[in-house]
Amino acid sequence: MFWVYILRCADGSYYTGHTDNLEMRISQHQTGECEGYIATRRPVELAWSQECVTREDALTAEMQIKGWSRKKKEAMMRGDWTEVSRLAKSKSAHPSTSSGRTDF
Repeated sequence: MFWVYILRCADGSYYTGHTDNLEMRISQHQTGECEGYIATRRPVELAWSQECVTREDALTAEMQIKGWSRKKKEAMMRGDWTEVSRLAKSKSAHPSTSSGRTDF
């Protein structure tokens, strides 16, 4: 079994990751065994997690969630799928300025 998870950091920010052992991974984040973003933002608490069948599913979910706004992540953590959907639609109504166009 694999997990995708969101941690709430001491500074109020969120960290999204995936693992095959959720309890151990959170412990590693708490003790500083994991360098990077969390290292200076401890303590952390588990804000949300979801089981995934494969590592690929967990990684795909992690990458998708990392692309979401804070508001969309918080709506998902609350289980407010209507708001998640609304926020997804509002983003598509305001396309990115980095559209990838090459016809300039």
